[in-house]
Amino acid sequence: MSGGDRFLRQAALIGPEATELLRRVPDQHSPPLPPDWLRWEMLERFLVLREARIAPGASILEVGAGPHAIATVPLAHLVGKDGRVVAVELTRWTHFREVVEAAGMSARVFPVKCDARSLPLRSNSLVVALCIHGIRSLGNDDSVVRVLREMLRVAATVFLAESLPEARSDPQRAHLAMYDLRSEVFAATTGRADDLPYRPLAALRGVVERAGGKVRASRVLDVDLPHALAHIPRTYVESIPDEGRRKNLLERWDRANHLAGIHGSDHPPVGVVEAAR
Repeated sequence: MSGGDRFLRQAALIGPEATELLRRVPDQHSPPLPPDWLRWEMLERFLVLREARIAPGASILEVGAGPHAIATVPLAHLVGKDGRVVAVELTRWTHFREVVEAAGMSARVFPVKCDARSLPLRSNSLVVALCIHGIRSLGNDDSVVRVLREMLRVAATVFLAESLPEARSDPQRAHLAMYDLRSEVFAATTGRADDLPYRPLAALRGVVERAGGKVRASRVLDVDLPHALAHIPRTYVESIPDEGRRKNLLERWDRANHLAGIHGSDHPPVGVVEAAR
């Protein structure tokens, strides 16, 4: 991914120690993504997590750790050597341990394989529960509400961050054009709609309130960083069995890919919600 000056400008906001940690993160060779995409994504998580004001020594819960520990590593850095991150994920553990170990954070991270709708944790056992760019992977509203209720049970405070369906620039519009295809493409190929469309900030606040949380604050951030993870290989779209859906999605994919080729692809604005019981 090009843009070294852009990286350094944004990395200056998180400080030299966090920037050095990012340099230890290994390249990820997943063409057509650039090999350094994971460092860029972790930098975005660092910028978002400044809003969470995590104290050194805290014991925290992360819901939806994912296969690359993208937010887990920044969280482990923020809690410090006396803190701990309980990282919950159900199935996607592919590179998790490798990335955490390379970052030197293994002693602070405690991975737990479970369904976040039923956490094997005591009530009030942690300081804060976070879900960073994970709401879109939790399924429908009822599932999201169940997860949020569990987060509120084990921690007094909940912090959510999720991309919004908004665009303030051409690169953000290019990202949304490709991302908005993902749920339909996955449903057409696997029968399961994953990576659901981004929710507006009001909708994020709404599911928190449905879960019994009291929203303390919400705001919108613009991280000003590239974001390549929305990309779907064209061959994947070509494999859709239904001819009509395949034709429609290929036409839309071509338009989205054309936009990304002209403008690049940037993170859209990020909605942040802080809530308590």
